[in-house]
Amino acid sequence: TRCCTVTGVQTCALRSIFSKLRIIIAKQLEITDELTIKPESTFTEDLLVDSLDLIELVIKIEDGFGIEIDDTTAGDIKTVQDVIDYIETETGA
Repeated sequence: TRCCTVTGVQTCALRSIFSKLRIIIAKQLEITDELTIKPESTFTEDLLVDSLDLIELVIKIEDGFGIEIDDTTAGDIKTVQDVIDYIETETGA
């Protein structure tokens, strides 16, 4: 793709992470318009995720990206961008 040029590899990886994450979030939370999910979206306020939903979502994210999110980290996640940053760190994207 165009974003995967020598200077844009990082951008491409982040777009790919966000695109996949957006699909996982939309499916798990039954959000019909996944374009409403933005990096700055907060889970509790914007996406209306309760604690049980968040646990289930973390499991789906772990499965989808082949990573583990410990309880402390999961508790610190407030926005979609927080998850993107964590996935990037864990996968070396």
